[in-house]
Amino acid sequence: EVQLQASGGGLVQAGGSLRLSCAASGFSFDDYAIGWFRQAPGKEREAVSCISTYDGITTYADSVKGRFTISSNNAKNTVHLQMNSLEPDDTAVYHCAVDAMGCSVFHRGVYFWEGQGTQVTVSS
Repeated sequence: EVQLQASGGGLVQAGGSLRLSCAASGFSFDDYAIGWFRQAPGKEREAVSCISTYDGITTYADSVKGRFTISSNNAKNTVHLQMNSLEPDDTAVYHCAVDAMGCSVFHRGVYFWEGQGTQVTVSS
């Protein structure tokens, strides 16, 4: 059974930081692209960042470039998203997801597997 368990969300003031973690199991971690998308109430889902666990290639949405950093620990089947300089517009539920086609298409928002999310709330 595939599991993608997101954690690390919370309430933070604007300008603060959070580190999200995604613990993956039930599939070959090194064979896929894994990333994060977010969804705020009344808005469409937005692909935030992706990492190819087999070659380390990363992608970021323009809205988070320079503020967020994605990384993977292949030994622990875990992907992290370090979020700095958080803004109120970053408020959303953040989900980790697996894309079988690679990070180049992660922005399409259609994923092989998706996990339950973790709430991130940034106050102004």
